[in-house]
Amino acid sequence: MLKILDRYIIKTFFGPFFFIFSVLFFIFIVNIIWIQLGQFMGKGLSYWQIMKLLFYLGVSVISMVLPLTILLASIMSFGEFGERYELAAMKAAGISLTRVMMPLLGVTIIMSIILYFFSNNIIPDFQRKAKNMLFNIAQTKPALNFTPGQFIDQIPGNMVKFDKITGENDENIEGVFVHKKASSYDNQQTIVAKRGKFVPAANKNYLKLVLYDGYVYDDNFAGKGENVRLKQPDQAIKFDSLTSHFDVSEIINKAIEEEKITDDYRFQTFNELNKTIEKAKTDNDRFFTNVNNDVLNQTNSVISYMDSKQNRAKAKAKPIIKLDTVKKEKKLEIIKNAYDRLESLKSTLEGKNNELDPGIKYYNKVVIYQQRIVTYSFTCIIFFLIGASLGSIIRKGGMGLPVIIAIVIFIIFYVINVGFENMAWSGKINPYLAAWIPNIVLFPFGVWMTYKALTDSQLFDAEKYKAALKPVTKLFVKNKEHQRYQ
Repeated sequence: MLKILDRYIIKTFFGPFFFIFSVLFFIFIVNIIWIQLGQFMGKGLSYWQIMKLLFYLGVSVISMVLPLTILLASIMSFGEFGERYELAAMKAAGISLTRVMMPLLGVTIIMSIILYFFSNNIIPDFQRKAKNMLFNIAQTKPALNFTPGQFIDQIPGNMVKFDKITGENDENIEGVFVHKKASSYDNQQTIVAKRGKFVPAANKNYLKLVLYDGYVYDDNFAGKGENVRLKQPDQAIKFDSLTSHFDVSEIINKAIEEEKITDDYRFQTFNELNKTIEKAKTDNDRFFTNVNNDVLNQTNSVISYMDSKQNRAKAKAKPIIKLDTVKKEKKLEIIKNAYDRLESLKSTLEGKNNELDPGIKYYNKVVIYQQRIVTYSFTCIIFFLIGASLGSIIRKGGMGLPVIIAIVIFIIFYVINVGFENMAWSGKINPYLAAWIPNIVLFPFGVWMTYKALTDSQLFDAEKYKAALKPVTKLFVKNKEHQRYQ
């Protein structure tokens, strides 16, 4: 059961935690908007669709936002404890720093476990929704499949038939029949035209159709009695050119939500990624085997060719002969042919290497993505150790020095993360090791910082460093003391 002190420490921690998490989440979302801005502009998207897409994209950044939030919140909360002399009061009451850190360490471990399950079960689903939505938005064309000579009801509220469809983008139509769907007691409208053309509309939610040389038939049934309806009062209007707009927003909305991409590794859980990794490894091994056999066959062909040429030369010359003793013209021919075959073998190897690179890169990407589901959870714990230790040593709260130090630490983590990721993609380092190196580097630093905090180290005491550097600084500072004239 939590004690009063534990509840106070947790409450103090979650104050800056929620504020920092909101700010960082907003910053990451703004970054996403800036990157994806070109796909939003001019697409006729509603605010709800844009907000939904940003939500899908934003969920995936939580795995990066949470560790940084824990780092900042722990520095600020323990810095406030030190700045308000609460840490000193706790130590005077016999409460060690380890005891103070324990409730927040437990909270951090719980958040790390939640982050693992969140990254493993929820983020892949939202990744799939986001990528499909981005892909569908990029298409911007409603999925209308018209078949010549058939009645089609894909356009909401209308039944259409086109006798002939031509053009590079199926924009030209002939023999147009458009009937507005209505009950027997509503007004009826039918449009018949010899030809027409689909034209891009200003609003992407509408389909613009320009018709030429036709008639509009209106039957005014609405609100009329039975006798009037039996007479079928109607009117026919002839036109040379008629422009109609059809609302296809429902089709576009369904198309935007449609999931056409399903085979991306980022849509998979940790266990599903194991199968993908195994398959990629098997494909690469099979490719390696084929390349090795191909190269060996070509190499043996070159060697056999050189041997046969030398044997022929020996058969025509004396019983014991070396290549140096062959006639100059024949020697040049043998060397030239061997050189050509070696160049061909070299070109083959370069081509196989270019084919091999994508397979290696894909395998390494999948491994790193899978391992990060686990590594980012451990990063939360490491960042807490670093942040709590730094906060208790610095004894400064607020948004000043703690934020600067936290940003520097996160930049170091990010640079290590991206640097070794690129090395793994190029095959220079094992991808499993590359995914864990940032934690391997920062964990000893976190343990060392915790030790310094527990021993009340004056790690950031400026006076301590001034005293250590005083012998050096005296060499560059003139003695200003007044000297009496002799």
